[in-house]
Amino acid sequence: GLSDPLKDDASKQQFTDVFSGNKLLPEMDAFAMCYGGHQFGNWAGQLGDGRAIILGEVINQQGQRYTLQLKGAGPTPYSRDSDGLAVLRSSMREFLCSEAMHHLGVPTTRALSLITSGELVRRDMFYDGNAQNEPGAIVCRVAPSFLRFGNFEILASREEFGLLKQLADYSIRTDFPHLGEPSKSIYAQWFDEICRSTADMVVQWMRVGFVHGVMNTDNMSILGLTIDYGPYGWLEDFDLNWTPNTTDAKGRRYRFGAQPEIALWNLAQLGNALYTLIEDIGPLQTAVNNFKHSYTEMWRKMMCDKLGLFNFVIDTDIKLFEDLENVLQLTETDMTIFYRRLAEAKTEDINIAAFSDQELVAPIMDAFYTPDDIEDGTIYQWATWMRKYLQRLQSEKSVDADRKVSMNTVNPKYVLRNYLAQLAIDKSEQGDHSEIHKLQEILRHPYDEQPEHETYAEKRPDWARNRAGCSMLSCSS
Repeated sequence: GLSDPLKDDASKQQFTDVFSGNKLLPEMDAFAMCYGGHQFGNWAGQLGDGRAIILGEVINQQGQRYTLQLKGAGPTPYSRDSDGLAVLRSSMREFLCSEAMHHLGVPTTRALSLITSGELVRRDMFYDGNAQNEPGAIVCRVAPSFLRFGNFEILASREEFGLLKQLADYSIRTDFPHLGEPSKSIYAQWFDEICRSTADMVVQWMRVGFVHGVMNTDNMSILGLTIDYGPYGWLEDFDLNWTPNTTDAKGRRYRFGAQPEIALWNLAQLGNALYTLIEDIGPLQTAVNNFKHSYTEMWRKMMCDKLGLFNFVIDTDIKLFEDLENVLQLTETDMTIFYRRLAEAKTEDINIAAFSDQELVAPIMDAFYTPDDIEDGTIYQWATWMRKYLQRLQSEKSVDADRKVSMNTVNPKYVLRNYLAQLAIDKSEQGDHSEIHKLQEILRHPYDEQPEHETYAEKRPDWARNRAGCSMLSCSS
């Protein structure tokens, strides 16, 4: 296989040359993939890797296979009228977020390197006629495979069924070898596994408050990995209707709360593309239904973990979860801070009924953006939920110290808040890359307290509320 370039010192010129797209190592056979996709619910035809180029595959000493892909290194056969380049801000966002997601425990592609090109790239950030020259950059991303739903959709749309079968067989033999040799029944099992891994990925997004922003089928990985970090955003104010994508601002198709149903819709499109391999709608429909079941089960388990509950009790907990979603939206509430503060709640040897509404809500007040403006009626609704929650913990004889440790392993203290990424971008565009390294180090330990970095866990400042890059982003972001 390919000799491992990762063994080279990253400071060497050869590393810079290869991972900026200026040189190939002897055994590298670079190519761009062709794929199609449904964009915002409509079939868009051929898309392809317009600015991504696969350098080759590496098999490491553990026998694990990784594909190395450059994003922003120049035009490909599928660039259409574009230049195939990327700007520093979008490359930084991908580099930082994919690594942050990995350390959060969310299935994702990884980022190996980020290299500035030294050239200017012209981009219209919000497609409003205000194009500007920006510093260019190339990110190398890494995954076992970069195959997308759209790789199979394009072949089905062209009725290239022989090639569709060849690609499916390759995928199964390479990335799903545990399933066995391809056959009609194995294709069905393969699709079912894609459905389940996609469910797991979206549950993890919901757990940490990540909004992908552009869940087109060409941005869906068959391995259930988060792929293509474009106009993503982190939920700061808990809002099921929030989308970070300016292109989606009107329809909000890809809003936070819709991500599970969009994943399901996308899987149905993949199932349609794979029908000729199985020639039976039954197994495909079963797999899609399994997504619904798997997602529901995983989501309930995830919510129990976030709230420090040992077991899911259907009679009480569905209502508890639904009521929490409702009260979280009564006033601007920072999701990340809320769950960390909730872990401080006391349940041992206390009489919950004796507490006033204000006392019940006191532990989570820090999570509210405007705590002084909250009306008594909102405090009452929060206190009602807190009372039920604490009683639920008491019913399990929950141990406060143990529960806090458990909750803080699934509820991060540090996420890549949108304004933190923008501050790092601002510095980097002026030639100071120190904030990238600092953020990367902090985000490697998202569940730890890190008291020396407390300011990185604070609520979004007012100046970032509506600033470009902090609240709304475009597909060029």
